[in-house]
Amino acid sequence: MDFSVSPKMQTIIGMINEFVEKELIPLEAEFITQDFRAMLPVLKEKQAMVKKMELWAPNFPKDVGGMGLSLLEHGLVSEALGRSPLGHFVFWCQAPDAGNVELLHMFGTPEQKEQYLRPLVEGKIRSCFSMTEVDMPGSNPVMMETTAVKDGDDYVINGHKWYTTAADGADFAIVMAVTNPDAPTYLQASMIIVPTNTPGFNLVRNIPVMGHEGSDYASHGEILYQSCRVPQKNLLGPEGHGFALAQERLGPGRIHHCMRWLGICKRSFDLMCARANSRVIRPDGATLGSTQLVRQWISDSAAEIEAARLLVLKAAWEIDNVGAKDARDHISMIKYLVANTMMRVIDRALQVHGGLGMTDDTVIAYFYRHERGARIYDGADEVHKMALAKRILKTYEGKIVK
Repeated sequence: MDFSVSPKMQTIIGMINEFVEKELIPLEAEFITQDFRAMLPVLKEKQAMVKKMELWAPNFPKDVGGMGLSLLEHGLVSEALGRSPLGHFVFWCQAPDAGNVELLHMFGTPEQKEQYLRPLVEGKIRSCFSMTEVDMPGSNPVMMETTAVKDGDDYVINGHKWYTTAADGADFAIVMAVTNPDAPTYLQASMIIVPTNTPGFNLVRNIPVMGHEGSDYASHGEILYQSCRVPQKNLLGPEGHGFALAQERLGPGRIHHCMRWLGICKRSFDLMCARANSRVIRPDGATLGSTQLVRQWISDSAAEIEAARLLVLKAAWEIDNVGAKDARDHISMIKYLVANTMMRVIDRALQVHGGLGMTDDTVIAYFYRHERGARIYDGADEVHKMALAKRILKTYEGKIVK
């Protein structure tokens, strides 16, 4: 197991770090306080610069126009991009599009790849992933009320979804719906491609999250499917295999999330250390960094970030080399470990900044508001902990430990 970074990746990460520092961080004040849609013209200019640098779509396959990086390599990229909330969007490796590209590449028909995958990778269109439901537990994809009933050559979809990230402005959704209600539990649901201009696809609202409803890509939609009719050829993968496809999507997706969170950790850590060194708290010139408690926060944060990072890299290596199924214990571990590490580091950084940390004059308050969901989406902390403990305990059945 080798985590050394190749000269090629060192060059790529260096280019990304410089770009984020010079081109994206200066835009953050506008991003935090203004409508995202209003920023699209300048963000498209930055995307054009990324394409010229040949760093576009780093995790997407080469055969459809991406860089074709491995999961471990893209983890390093995601960490660098995570330093700014604009990083992944500008380099075009953002969720939910990244996961949808993986699904279309693995399971799409030639027609689906031509119509949806290629323009998605090129950045000509956007997508969303519509699985979480209002009245069903979001961490359990086998519990679902949305249905897709066959009628002639079509599916007719009815249901109520929310937290469909980036639905506002998306060109199509990949929708999880029950197609085989009488089948065994894990074979009831399917994934279906639904263009968002289809009659019956109704974006009810952008959900206010921590007081901010957002717009365009930076939003989470509530969607009502009302007799939404699409051709059966829009089925993605085999019918009844929606749960299996979701697992294929979520395993690598958690690596992407965790490495992005580590980038947020490092940005917050940098801001905390800089503030600790510069904030004078006594007439003799002593700074916050001279206090025992702040030094403890800094040392704890440094150790926690490094430990979390090594576990994520190990999980990414396992997925690349033995597959997501055999890496599931470490995938569960990183999901809750890194999310909680990130929130602790952000909270310490905010505390060190005092009143300034509560304002939007730094990016810390934005991180605090918008990253709290990390402990909930893609499986809440409690779900991963229970599943992991259950698997661990099963290995001890019948064992006598002395």
